[in-house]
Amino acid sequence: MRKLIVTEFLTLDGVYEDSTAWQRGYSPDDGPFKHDELFESGGLLLGRVTYAGFAAYWPTASGTGAFGERMNSLPKFVATTTPGPLEWNATALQGDLVAAVQALKRQDGQNLLVYGSGTLVQTLLRRGLVDELRLMIYPLVLGSGKRLFAGGDRLPLELISSRDLGEGVLLLTYAPAMGA
Repeated sequence: MRKLIVTEFLTLDGVYEDSTAWQRGYSPDDGPFKHDELFESGGLLLGRVTYAGFAAYWPTASGTGAFGERMNSLPKFVATTTPGPLEWNATALQGDLVAAVQALKRQDGQNLLVYGSGTLVQTLLRRGLVDELRLMIYPLVLGSGKRLFAGGDRLPLELISSRDLGEGVLLLTYAPAMGA
């Protein structure tokens, strides 16, 4: 069975929305972490919006080396209700999302990695499908925006590791708390 790993960029107040805009000015040392995370994965599970942004960038990005090659070659599984073709080595998840993700997790192979995709991640967390949650917390409070943890859901977590990536950015890795 494969693990489902979620990785998110968040502000201190839990905002994930439009992270490329609020990350400007920060240069954490996240290269080795992001490299290892991608190369330990056998596929990407993405929401439609994240998929569209990645598909517009990665296939034509230059100078990305082995990371870009890996990003482009991995199979992508897209949670979407929007009809239309998916390219860039992607398959739309059909029918019940929870059942589709459970089926992907039952397959042999490397981890499934979720980048961003906040709405999808909220569903996955509520349904207990996330095995590991990797949060890169930026030292910034926005006060508004879409938050990853919203709606009053209780989610007991166990801290697995923490790392200072510099620039005040912390990498916090959690697993669901056992017996909670």
